Amino acid sequence: MKQHAKIALALAATMTLGACATTSNGYGYGSGAPGPVSGQCYDCGTVTRIDTASQSTAPNATGAIIGGVVGAVAAHEIAKNQTDSKGRQNTATVAGAVGGAIAGNAIQNRTQNSYNVTVRMDDGRYVTTSQSDISGIREGSYVRVYNGRAWAR
Repeated sequence: MKQHAKIALALAATMTLGACATTSNGYGYGSGAPGPVSGQCYDCGTVTRIDTASQSTAPNATGAIIGGVVGAVAAHEIAKNQTDSKGRQNTATVAGAVGGAIAGNAIQNRTQNSYNVTVRMDDGRYVTTSQSDISGIREGSYVRVYNGRAWAR
Protein backbone atom coordinates (compact mmCIF):
# COMPACT_ATOMS: atom_id res chain seq x y z
CA MET A 1 0.00 0.00 0.00
CA LYS A 2 2.86 2.37 0.74
CA GLN A 3 4.21 1.80 -2.80
CA HIS A 4 0.87 2.83 -4.34
CA ALA A 5 0.70 5.91 -2.12
CA LYS A 6 4.18 7.01 -3.22
CA ILE A 7 3.25 6.56 -6.88
CA ALA A 8 0.01 8.49 -6.41
CA LEU A 9 1.87 11.28 -4.60
CA ALA A 10 4.53 11.45 -7.34
CA LEU A 11 1.83 11.51 -10.01
CA ALA A 12 -0.06 14.29 -8.24
CA ALA A 13 3.12 16.35 -7.82
CA THR A 14 4.03 15.87 -11.49
CA MET A 15 0.57 16.94 -12.64
CA THR A 16 0.63 19.98 -10.34
CA LEU A 17 4.03 21.10 -11.63
CA GLY A 18 2.98 20.38 -15.20
CA ALA A 19 -0.02 22.66 -14.81
CA CYS A 20 2.33 25.48 -13.78
CA ALA A 21 4.68 25.01 -16.74
CA THR A 22 4.28 27.15 -19.86
CA THR A 23 5.86 27.24 -23.25
CA SER A 24 6.76 30.86 -22.75
CA ASN A 25 9.58 32.31 -24.80
CA GLY A 26 9.96 35.29 -22.49
CA TYR A 27 7.39 37.29 -24.43
CA GLY A 28 4.17 35.86 -23.05
CA TYR A 29 2.42 32.52 -23.27
CA GLY A 30 3.25 30.38 -26.28
CA SER A 31 5.77 31.00 -29.02
CA GLY A 32 3.46 33.21 -31.10
CA ALA A 33 2.85 35.96 -28.54
CA PRO A 34 4.85 39.04 -29.58
CA GLY A 35 4.98 41.02 -26.35
CA PRO A 36 6.59 40.60 -22.94
CA VAL A 37 4.55 39.05 -20.14
CA SER A 38 3.62 42.45 -18.70
CA GLY A 39 1.68 43.35 -21.86
CA GLN A 40 4.19 45.91 -23.17
CA CYS A 41 5.96 45.36 -26.45
CA TYR A 42 9.45 46.88 -26.45
CA ASP A 43 10.01 46.34 -30.16
CA CYS A 44 6.60 47.55 -31.39
CA GLY A 45 5.48 50.83 -32.88
CA THR A 46 3.43 52.62 -35.52
CA VAL A 47 4.52 53.05 -39.14
CA THR A 48 4.92 56.76 -39.84
CA ARG A 49 6.34 56.62 -43.36
CA ILE A 50 6.99 54.18 -46.20
CA ASP A 51 9.34 55.21 -49.00
CA THR A 52 9.89 53.19 -52.18
CA ALA A 53 13.50 52.93 -53.32
CA SER A 54 14.89 51.21 -56.41
CA GLN A 55 17.99 49.09 -56.16
CA SER A 56 20.52 48.66 -58.93
CA THR A 57 23.85 47.08 -58.10
CA ALA A 58 25.69 47.66 -61.39
CA PRO A 59 26.88 50.85 -63.12
CA ASN A 60 24.61 52.22 -65.84
CA ALA A 61 26.28 50.82 -68.98
CA THR A 62 27.37 47.44 -67.61
CA GLY A 63 24.38 45.47 -68.95
CA ALA A 64 24.69 46.97 -72.42
CA ILE A 65 28.44 46.38 -72.65
CA ILE A 66 28.35 42.78 -71.43
CA GLY A 67 25.28 42.02 -73.57
CA GLY A 68 26.94 43.54 -76.64
CA VAL A 69 30.14 41.53 -76.21
CA VAL A 70 28.29 38.26 -75.61
CA GLY A 71 25.92 38.94 -78.53
CA ALA A 72 28.80 39.78 -80.90
CA VAL A 73 30.80 36.67 -80.00
CA ALA A 74 27.77 34.38 -80.23
CA ALA A 75 26.61 35.83 -83.55
CA HIS A 76 30.14 35.66 -85.03
CA GLU A 77 30.52 31.98 -84.06
CA ILE A 78 27.11 31.07 -85.48
CA ALA A 79 27.78 32.96 -88.73
CA LYS A 80 31.27 31.41 -89.00
CA ASN A 81 29.74 27.93 -88.92
CA GLN A 82 26.94 28.81 -91.35
CA THR A 83 28.70 30.81 -94.09
CA ASP A 84 32.12 31.38 -95.62
CA SER A 85 31.40 35.01 -96.51
CA LYS A 86 33.36 37.49 -94.34
CA GLY A 87 30.78 40.19 -95.12
CA ARG A 88 27.93 38.08 -93.73
CA GLN A 89 30.02 37.16 -90.68
CA ASN A 90 30.74 40.85 -89.99
CA THR A 91 27.08 41.78 -90.48
CA ALA A 92 26.01 39.01 -88.10
CA THR A 93 28.62 40.13 -85.56
CA VAL A 94 27.36 43.73 -85.62
CA ALA A 95 23.72 42.61 -85.42
CA GLY A 96 24.56 40.31 -82.51
CA ALA A 97 26.37 43.12 -80.70
CA VAL A 98 23.41 45.49 -81.11
CA GLY A 99 20.88 42.85 -80.07
CA GLY A 100 22.97 41.79 -77.11
CA ALA A 101 23.43 45.39 -75.98
CA ILE A 102 19.69 46.04 -76.13
CA ALA A 103 18.93 42.82 -74.23
CA GLY A 104 21.66 43.45 -71.65
CA ASN A 105 20.42 46.98 -71.02
CA ALA A 106 16.83 45.76 -70.60
CA ILE A 107 17.91 43.05 -68.16
CA GLN A 108 19.95 45.50 -66.12
CA ASN A 109 17.13 48.03 -65.96
CA ARG A 110 14.84 45.52 -64.25
CA THR A 111 15.37 46.81 -60.74
CA GLN A 112 13.88 45.42 -57.59
CA ASN A 113 11.91 47.78 -55.41
CA SER A 114 12.76 48.02 -51.77
CA TYR A 115 10.87 49.85 -49.09
CA ASN A 116 12.24 52.07 -46.33
CA VAL A 117 9.76 51.69 -43.47
CA THR A 118 10.01 54.29 -40.68
CA VAL A 119 8.45 53.24 -37.38
CA ARG A 120 7.86 55.36 -34.30
CA MET A 121 8.49 52.89 -31.50
CA ASP A 122 6.30 52.83 -28.39
CA ASP A 123 9.20 54.25 -26.35
CA GLY A 124 9.53 57.28 -28.69
CA ARG A 125 12.51 56.13 -30.78
CA TYR A 126 12.36 56.15 -34.58
CA VAL A 127 13.60 53.09 -36.46
CA THR A 128 13.92 52.76 -40.24
CA THR A 129 14.16 49.36 -41.89
CA SER A 130 14.86 48.53 -45.51
CA GLN A 131 12.99 45.49 -46.79
CA SER A 132 11.99 43.99 -50.13
CA ASP A 133 8.29 43.61 -49.31
CA ILE A 134 5.91 45.23 -46.88
CA SER A 135 3.34 42.41 -46.62
CA GLY A 136 0.28 44.59 -46.25
CA ILE A 137 1.86 47.15 -43.95
CA ARG A 138 0.59 50.70 -44.47
CA GLU A 139 1.26 54.04 -42.83
CA GLY A 140 -0.44 53.96 -39.46
CA SER A 141 -0.10 50.17 -39.10
CA TYR A 142 1.00 48.82 -35.74
CA VAL A 143 4.07 46.64 -36.30
CA ARG A 144 6.79 44.75 -34.51
CA VAL A 145 10.39 45.42 -35.59
CA TYR A 146 12.78 42.48 -35.35
CA ASN A 147 15.26 40.66 -37.55
CA GLY A 148 15.87 43.91 -39.45
CA ARG A 149 12.33 44.37 -40.73
CA ALA A 150 8.84 45.46 -39.73
CA TRP A 151 6.20 42.75 -39.27
CA ALA A 152 2.46 43.40 -39.12
CA ARG A 153 0.87 42.60 -35.77
